Amino acid sequence: MGVYLDYAGFSPVDPRVIAVMRPFFEGGVGNPSAPHSLALEARASLDAARAKVARLFLGSPSGVIFTSSATEANNLAIKGVAQRAQGHHLVASAVEHVSVLNACRDLAKHGYRVTFVGVDPEGRVDPDAVASALRPDTALVSVMAANGEIGTVQPIREIGHLTREHGIPFHVDGVGAVGRVPVDVEDSHIGLLTLSSNDVYGPPGVGALWVRDHVALAPIIVGGGQEGGYRAGTENLPAIAGMGVAADLLRVDRAAEIARLAGLRDRLLEGLLDRLPRARITGARGVSRLPHHVSVVVQGIKADAMLLELDLRGVAASSGSACTAATGEPSHVLRAIGCDREAAEGSLCFTLGRWTTATEVDVALDVISAVARRLSRLAP
Repeated sequence: MGVYLDYAGFSPVDPRVIAVMRPFFEGGVGNPSAPHSLALEARASLDAARAKVARLFLGSPSGVIFTSSATEANNLAIKGVAQRAQGHHLVASAVEHVSVLNACRDLAKHGYRVTFVGVDPEGRVDPDAVASALRPDTALVSVMAANGEIGTVQPIREIGHLTREHGIPFHVDGVGAVGRVPVDVEDSHIGLLTLSSNDVYGPPGVGALWVRDHVALAPIIVGGGQEGGYRAGTENLPAIAGMGVAADLLRVDRAAEIARLAGLRDRLLEGLLDRLPRARITGARGVSRLPHHVSVVVQGIKADAMLLELDLRGVAASSGSACTAATGEPSHVLRAIGCDREAAEGSLCFTLGRWTTATEVDVALDVISAVARRLSRLAP
C-alpha cells in the first residue's frame, strides 16, 4: 500500500513493540496464575504492563483490567456497573461507539431505561443536556473522549465534574483519544476508562478497562478469577506486554507527535477543502478535533466508489468507523449531526499516524482530487 490513511481502523504495530513481544513466544514463559518461578516472571511482566498503561492517563495501576478488546471493555463497563447498581437508568451520548450503544440496548431488553443525549452539528455533547438527562435512579453516564468517525473531542472534564456532584459513575471510551488529547482520570473524575492496544500502535487482540477502586463492577466473563476476578481466562501475556510498551512509547513521544500530526492534519484538511469545492468538514476544528483526524462529506460522490478507486491507486482510507461499516448500516454519528442519507453516502475519513509523512499527504491530495474529478464527470 502506497499511502496509508486509516490509522483509526488499524494502527500498524510498532517494531519496537514486536521486539519486546518476541521473547514471550520464543522463550519459556509461564502462566501468571501458576505456582512456579516462571509464573512469577509472568506476573511481573503483567504488573509492569499494568503500570505502563496506567501512566498514560495518570491512573492507579491496580485499576487496569486487561480484556480481549475495547469492545469487551465497553461491555464490561456498561453491563458490569448496571448489574451491581441499584438504579436501572443509563445515560449515553447518541454518537458513542456501537459497542456502547448496543450494550445499552441489550440492557434495555432486560428492563433498563436508557437516555441517549443528542449532540450539536459538530458532534459535541452539551454537559447541560447530560445534566437534564440524569434521574434519581441513574446508574451510569457514558460519553466517549472523542469520536472516531468525525474527530470531535468531547468536554469530558465538565461532564466528569457533573457526575461526581451527583455521585454517578462516569465511563469514558478513550479509544483513539488517550495519548492524543489530554485524558486525566483524576482531573476529569472518570470512574471507568476504555482503551484499545491497537490504537496506541500495540498488537490487536487486547484492550483494557481502568476502574476506579470504589466503582462496583460485576464480571461478564466468569471462570478462574483472573484480573482480580473481573475478567476470567488466561491472560494474553505477549499482547499485554506489547500493549504496555506501546503505551509507554506513546506517552514519551506524545507532545512532539501531537504537534506533528496536527500540522499534517491541517495540511490535508485545507488541501481537501481547496481542491474539492463540494466538500465540507464534519466534526469540529482546531484543538476541539483529534490531531490525527480528517473527515469530510463530498456532495455528489459515493464514498464506496471513491474508496475503491483510491485503493486501486494506492491510498487506503475509510468512510468512518470500521465497526459501523461491518454492520452495513448508515452511520448513526452522521445522522446525529444532521447529515441526510445522501450526504452520509459521501462521507470520507482520513486518519494519520506515526509513519505518515508530509510527502504522503501531498500524494494523497493529488490522488483524491483526481479521483473526485473523474467520479464527478461520471455522476448523473
